[in-house]
Amino acid sequence: MFDSLSERLSGIFQSLRGKGRLSDADINATAREIRMALLEADVALPVVKSFIHNIKERCRGVVVSKALNPAQQVIKIVNEELVTILGGETRRLQFAKNPPTVIMLAGLQGAGKTTLAGKLAKWLAGQNHQPLLVAADLQRPNAVQQLQVLGERAGVEVYAPEPGSGVGDPVKVAKESLAHATRHARDIVIIDTAGRLGIDAEMMAQAAAIRDATNPDETLFVIDAMIGQDAVATAEAFRDGVGITGVVLSKLDGDARGGAALSVRQVTGQPIMFASIGEKLEDFDVFYPERMASRILGMGDMLTLIEQAESAFEDEQKQRMTSKLMGGESFSLEDFLEQLQAIRKMGPIGNLLGMMPGMNQMKDQIADIDDKHLDKVAAVIRSMTPQEREDPKIIKGSRRIRIANGSGTTVNDVNQLLTRFGEAQKMMKQMGGMMGLPGGRRKATKSPNIKRKGKKGKVTKKRARGGGGMPAGMPPGLPGGMPQGGMPEGFDPSAFTGGNMNVPDVDFGALGGKKDKKNKP
Repeated sequence: MFDSLSERLSGIFQSLRGKGRLSDADINATAREIRMALLEADVALPVVKSFIHNIKERCRGVVVSKALNPAQQVIKIVNEELVTILGGETRRLQFAKNPPTVIMLAGLQGAGKTTLAGKLAKWLAGQNHQPLLVAADLQRPNAVQQLQVLGERAGVEVYAPEPGSGVGDPVKVAKESLAHATRHARDIVIIDTAGRLGIDAEMMAQAAAIRDATNPDETLFVIDAMIGQDAVATAEAFRDGVGITGVVLSKLDGDARGGAALSVRQVTGQPIMFASIGEKLEDFDVFYPERMASRILGMGDMLTLIEQAESAFEDEQKQRMTSKLMGGESFSLEDFLEQLQAIRKMGPIGNLLGMMPGMNQMKDQIADIDDKHLDKVAAVIRSMTPQEREDPKIIKGSRRIRIANGSGTTVNDVNQLLTRFGEAQKMMKQMGGMMGLPGGRRKATKSPNIKRKGKKGKVTKKRARGGGGMPAGMPPGLPGGMPQGGMPEGFDPSAFTGGNMNVPDVDFGALGGKKDKKNKP
């Protein structure tokens, strides 16, 4: 969503690089460019004015004037002000002292309330709660049926005594749902309310009546992040007409300019609590202002990436893989298939790469990545026998033909996978040896730049293998090197240590590529 804004800001910060000191003219020019970038992103004018004023005041301070690298200080200031606009600290749900906790969803029709109700219920169920979905949108056709389907997919009970589509009293349904939740030991009640295509008195009156009948602990305003400036007027209307305690951004994965996300917090005075970033029920998470600001500035979102990896890789799986490595056991294709399936749970590869620092400069190449190549790798492995997965060395010519036919691929695809996997196995053994683990020997290594004598006595400089490129395990579409100029100014890679993922270095991009003459069957 913030691609255009990120590009503009990256260009602005690029122009500051190399300046020993920033004059008032530099600060004014930078502030003017940032103002234009925010206005083009459809950020509300009052928010832009306040933002620019704070930046100019802080940039003229002593910290920037005496800094060794003023450009980095400016980026730091912009980052901090973005975090402030987005809400500062993350706010969590406030639960009732005496269950059930009542959460009421309000917003316009088409904002994604019903879908978000299912996502929120599934998320809460994953937090060891027992939520109850309440179908109080009795006006929109099939809204009740849609909520029932979502509740079934999320594994959550849906309270829907009325058929909807214009039939039933939503206030009565919402009120009676509280007694139903108490009888069935549901500790959270999520009420899905009706919306309209625009603000009107009838919708506001119904939402206020449901609020008065249920006395919700949280009233969450669901807003479509793609509507731009209209978000301001809509947010103010719901704030004044119903009263809201938090905001939920839906469709944050769209291609709009992102003005709503940067405006709604300051306009409503209420925090953004959750964000919906896709169609699946799992595409939902807590909104972290500091992480969103980091992504806007092209610094990535490594913390979210690490959390997704933690949730995708089960504890038993982590312990088993660690045990195999500690015991000096070989890393098999069966192990790799298991990790590949876990990575697929984390979402599209393009989204994962987009969270890495500096990748916003390669968004066009990332957009071309096709996850079907990962499915092709999985198909090839599944076509192997258990013995072949454990010991790929036995896969000779006839076996490769059988595997290719069984997986709907070519022999060259099988050859490429086996070759790259062999390299990955060597890497895993070297890792075990370097860490002093049993079963692995640590080989003596020398600097790649060491000068050695050739056969004829000439001094040659040994080059480092594989220098400069992206890891071999990335799908096709990625360029051969990292963005020009390295990571963005102000990015500190050391802040993200400790969240490594043990993913083998297998070249998915080689599948379907040029034939490897050395690996013909």
